[in-house]
Amino acid sequence: MACGGAAVAGPPFVTDDPEPVDFQHFEINTATLGARTPGGRAGSAPGIDINYGILADTQFHIGLAGPWQASDGKAFQFGYGDTEFGLKYRFVLEDVAHWRPQVAIYPTIDLPTGDAQRGLGAGHARLFLPLWVQKSIGDWQTYGGGGYWINRYDDSRNYWFAGWTLLRKFSDQWTIGGEIFHQTADLRIEPALVGNGLSSRPSTGFNLGGSYTIDQNWRIIFSAGRGLQNAAVTNQFSYYIGCQSSF
Repeated sequence: MACGGAAVAGPPFVTDDPEPVDFQHFEINTATLGARTPGGRAGSAPGIDINYGILADTQFHIGLAGPWQASDGKAFQFGYGDTEFGLKYRFVLEDVAHWRPQVAIYPTIDLPTGDAQRGLGAGHARLFLPLWVQKSIGDWQTYGGGGYWINRYDDSRNYWFAGWTLLRKFSDQWTIGGEIFHQTADLRIEPALVGNGLSSRPSTGFNLGGSYTIDQNWRIIFSAGRGLQNAAVTNQFSYYIGCQSSF
């Protein structure tokens, strides 16, 4: 997740939401993120997530990453990672007075612009085909869904991802919550370079976090968590901290 490129997610969480950026508006998330596994540490500094409302209910996305790799017993690696493009289209609007949620599709492609030999990219193109839903009730907001990663190449294999998030607004500044997510195995064998975000084992994890609103254009966003299933080899600890600007 940390090294191959910008994660497909609703920052600061791994799970995404169906709400696109408003028409002709930008949302830019700039962050540092990372994870610890038994073989070392990996992350991105910075990770830049740029979203623009190109049409009503339609958002264009580009993800840029500066991944780093600090595997035990190996030289520190840093460089440009894979580049991510996506298009989010919300085709069902939420009925605030009743129970209908908003729903969107968000196909995303990761292009292999990072150096896979140094653990800074996947080494091949990957396509994610998810469906996301969201419902808000008072100060509570919940969203989630998932989809299928087309990832087949050499020892890599296609896999599923699913997650769900629950948030509560405590004040005009603070929103706090958490997520739980699951991913099936994306490799047929154990990776040669531990810490590159790939695993031949399924994984389940959680994050706790939220946001602090500075003003109408700026927010601090943050999360931290770890794995629950196969955590010893997939995610002993992970974090995300950044800022979100909207204009």
